[in-house]
Amino acid sequence: MATPVSYDEVIPGTRRLFDEHGQNLPGDERLLKHGDIVLVPQPTESPNDPLNWKPWRKIWHSFLVLFVVGMTAATSNVAGSGADGVNEEYGISYDVFNTGAGVLFIGIGYWCLLSSPAVHLYGRRILYLIGMIWGVIGNTWYGSIRNTGDTVWSQLFVGASESVGEAAVQLSLLDIWFEHQNGSTLGLYTLATAIGTYVGPLVGNQISASTLGWRWIGYWGAIISAGTFVVLFFGLEETEFQRDRFITNIDDRRRLSGDLMPEKTLQHASDGKSADTEQPTMVNDESVRGSNEIGGTKNGRRFHEDRHSSEIDRNRHSVSFSRKKTYWQRIQVITKAHNLRGFGAKQFVNRLWHTMRVFSFPAVWFAGLQWGLQNVCLTFYLTVEEDYWYGPPWNYTNTEVGNMNIPCLIGSIIGALYGGYGSDKFLIWMTKRNKGIMEAEYRLYLMFLCFLIFPTGMLIFGIGSGEGWSWPVPYHGLGFIGFGYGCAGDLSITYLADSYPDMILEGMVGVATINNTLAMIFTFVASYWLNSSLRNCFIELSVISFLVMGSSLPMILYGKRARRWTRNRYVKFLELRDGLSK
Repeated sequence: MATPVSYDEVIPGTRRLFDEHGQNLPGDERLLKHGDIVLVPQPTESPNDPLNWKPWRKIWHSFLVLFVVGMTAATSNVAGSGADGVNEEYGISYDVFNTGAGVLFIGIGYWCLLSSPAVHLYGRRILYLIGMIWGVIGNTWYGSIRNTGDTVWSQLFVGASESVGEAAVQLSLLDIWFEHQNGSTLGLYTLATAIGTYVGPLVGNQISASTLGWRWIGYWGAIISAGTFVVLFFGLEETEFQRDRFITNIDDRRRLSGDLMPEKTLQHASDGKSADTEQPTMVNDESVRGSNEIGGTKNGRRFHEDRHSSEIDRNRHSVSFSRKKTYWQRIQVITKAHNLRGFGAKQFVNRLWHTMRVFSFPAVWFAGLQWGLQNVCLTFYLTVEEDYWYGPPWNYTNTEVGNMNIPCLIGSIIGALYGGYGSDKFLIWMTKRNKGIMEAEYRLYLMFLCFLIFPTGMLIFGIGSGEGWSWPVPYHGLGFIGFGYGCAGDLSITYLADSYPDMILEGMVGVATINNTLAMIFTFVASYWLNSSLRNCFIELSVISFLVMGSSLPMILYGKRARRWTRNRYVKFLELRDGLSK
């Protein structure tokens, strides 16, 4: 019989959720659970812990940030709806709008990167409020277009407005929901993005065709941004919470300092049987997340010891002295980090430079490519709708072109449910089949359906548009495209969140930078590529889609190796990040 191999190493994204029979682990009775799942992270007893919020409070917060996602996605994709009116009034070509879209992606990706340190130093709320200000400026400028420069540069501010939805929103959602809800939570985020992306052009075309005219596309965007600013100012609470500053007993102190807890470790033998042996396992700074990690190496046992030991000594608080914040404290514009020095300018620059390290993680590039593919293809099929379907053989009106986004929206809703709630259920099922051990790659198994459906949709719509096919065939293609948009991005960013749960903000900043850079590059060449041959352009895009989505297979096969390879880099990243402001 072969020598049993124990899971004796800590790998981010691999953790034990159940025993080897798929049953709930007995664990520590003091650990809070949801059904048979231990809550990760464990809520503290602090009255200010967002994990302890009432359900209605969590739902209200989620609604606000998801509304921001949908609204900014809508205003970012609506510019083309006014292209006809702008062309008639000022003779500005449609190619200028593609250039404006490229500038839009610059605003989204690079403002997201440049502003990301503010979340750690000044809290979440400040980015939302600044984002709404950018939205007011950009949309007002769009409504006041007079020349080519206005058409292009107004989109820089509109893009900066949407950037808050690229990383800060995900962090805000994960602040209040638990890890086992990642798929559903980020599925709602993807759904909000899809709704804004497809409803924006639909409504924009209706406004352009109405007596209000195309300028009111921008003016309405500015009005809604201003109204959202007011609602966020008074209704959006700060969710920044430093969990390791609230320690209630010596056991929590031991968990936070990286001491070991006994846990039964599964051993596999060649005959298919298993045996249980007592093995130590590390528990990380979120009090329980590490209790689900597998095993413990020499390095793993010190996973966060150096990181937290001095912090614990300085900042240990008793819950009895933790006062509930007042309403005005919860909505203050800036919530300073406890170790902010002065205005934090030097810390800001150091954190920004440190964030660049995320580009060394394969999962960040994988998620960035998946999202980038969606944004690249979005530019092409929206351009085709707006530039081709007004002419023969369809001769569509503005309203009819806007209605072409309905099948995309329907497909996105189905895709978001499949990639969100469905992936949560699938992950639990696979974990139980794997003798209670979860691997982050399980979610990527569901990418197989996206791999088949999305490129097929691009082929059907592209060839149909090039050959003049009538309804309903091209519309089915749009529905397939919408499905891919709804689930591919959701699955990839949830995989990233599962793989590196303490690096979600920086990870999403990296994803935003990658995907918007790709979208910018392809947007600048979209008109030339389409003009060469509409049919061939979409065939080539379909091949690219097969290749990008097909990268899920090597990620399934080698993703765990990549996580093992980057384990020490991940630990070092967290240590440096949390030490930059000390």
